[in-house]
Amino acid sequence: MRLFFTFITLSFLLLSTKGIHAQALPPLAWPQGKRMALSLTFDDARMSQVEKGTALLNEYKAKATFYVVPATVKQRLESWKQAVVSGHEIGNHSLNHPCTGNFPWARQKALEDYTLDNMRNELREANQQIKDLLGVTPQVFAYPCGQTFVGRGKDTKSYVPVIAELFSSGRLWLSEGPNDPLFCDMAQLTGMEMDGKNFDQIKPLLEKAKETGQWVVLAGHEMNDSGEQTTRLSMLKDLLAYAQDPANGIWLAPVGTVSEYIQKQKKPAKP
Repeated sequence: MRLFFTFITLSFLLLSTKGIHAQALPPLAWPQGKRMALSLTFDDARMSQVEKGTALLNEYKAKATFYVVPATVKQRLESWKQAVVSGHEIGNHSLNHPCTGNFPWARQKALEDYTLDNMRNELREANQQIKDLLGVTPQVFAYPCGQTFVGRGKDTKSYVPVIAELFSSGRLWLSEGPNDPLFCDMAQLTGMEMDGKNFDQIKPLLEKAKETGQWVVLAGHEMNDSGEQTTRLSMLKDLLAYAQDPANGIWLAPVGTVSEYIQKQKKPAKP
């Protein structure tokens, strides 16, 4: 009998708590009555992004977020300057693209050999170089390889707090779901892969996000017709057409624009 009453009491408390949270966290109201937010993001400042990708985005009057490495920006500097003029957002993707040394190509810039001070200095230097090259200071960041640590073993530390200090947001990679705008940590936004996918694989994600009012951040690399780590232009055309159909209720905007909007909505109203 005692077990029965304990179960009833716990059930009542759970239901009551759920009700309190539901009242405390009403759904976020997206601009113009939109049902969800969508941000398109691309990493590394790869050549195909300004050779083919920005032209397609401009055709649809869509603005994306490009997380760049200064060295690769220099390879197509005038094209990247034009991307800025076109209204695309430029984010920081580090100076040297450090990842775990388990990738042989990253061994000389392995996160295991970094300290928090090393990382902070590198990100500040990357911001300065990007400003010198493109005239903008990045406000958003994407973690190279989606990895958020420095050091190894007992000395491992998260550099998420460094990102929260320097940027308005930090985006992960290969995440498994979208962002809840009222709960998400701006320094650890989920980033879902769109490389190698067709629109039929992306559409269900958007449909689900519309039901819950979430923010989908899609992440890609190359922008071309085929190849590894490539967001296919044919998929992107279908995605842009779908996202910009008013009937679908999608707010398509760069990461910085959406994160700024969310932060303003979270601020308590002045008395």
